[in-house]
Amino acid sequence: MAVTALAAPRVASPGRAIACMATAVALFTIMDGFIKWLGGAGYPTMQLVFFRSLFAFVPLSIVLFRNGAWRSAVVTRRPWSHLLRCLAGCSAMAGFFYSYAVMPLADAVAIGFAAPIFVTALSVPLLGEKVGIRRWSACLVGFAGVLIIVQPGPGLLQSGALFALGATVAYAVAAIWVRRLARTEANVAIVFYFTLCTTIVSACFLPWQWVTPDLTDLGLLIFIGLLGGTAQLFMTEAFRHGEVGLIMPFEYTAMIWSVGIGYFVWQDIPGVSVWLGSVLVIAAGLYIVYRETALRNRAR
Repeated sequence: MAVTALAAPRVASPGRAIACMATAVALFTIMDGFIKWLGGAGYPTMQLVFFRSLFAFVPLSIVLFRNGAWRSAVVTRRPWSHLLRCLAGCSAMAGFFYSYAVMPLADAVAIGFAAPIFVTALSVPLLGEKVGIRRWSACLVGFAGVLIIVQPGPGLLQSGALFALGATVAYAVAAIWVRRLARTEANVAIVFYFTLCTTIVSACFLPWQWVTPDLTDLGLLIFIGLLGGTAQLFMTEAFRHGEVGLIMPFEYTAMIWSVGIGYFVWQDIPGVSVWLGSVLVIAAGLYIVYRETALRNRAR
């Protein structure tokens, strides 16, 4: 989301933007459900990352060829910056995929909602941005929500929550790096190089982390890549037609999808601490989005 949220909408169409965002979140969460299923079946994390990245090229390539955007996608003046951003993003993807396999899907998704909070906090030392007392207060509320969900203790590592939390921090670092790249690089180049780098990095692990799938699982592995790439296109379309402040709240509909998938497939029901922490994290994230949108509009 940090990639596609950079540009202002080209054509204002709030209804279309909301519909595309809701569709993208639904597809991403369904993809996460398949990842949890395959991870629980014994497929290594980096193999899942590989298929997710490789077959995301299919819908991405269709759009690039159709729009004639290949030149913008491959031309870059900052290859090393792309590499650093991709390593952070790949770490985030691997951390989330592993956490899906070892903990309830809704719990991992709820922890991931803290990404805007970490982006705000880390933008001060990494970007030199100024964060006012209101957003710092929202960050503290969000951090409290994260602690309620994670419940630090001796069993933290075994629960998978630590991996989800680490993935959220890595995602925030990647998002901040995207902000720096966006000053000189086209959005399509950021998406292209991230997908390419993640495919290459994950492929390096395959000689040691390969499980030969049967035809059904092979189809699912390919399907998660197609789902992820298609979801990214819907999200890009959403940001083309709507302001960030309008459509970002619909990201939190992922909680509805993850709870539903978790219950009907694995009979997982989030505990009270997850619901309470999620309320705090979502409230803090929404306020940060609102505040940053207001400040951006004021600057304009």
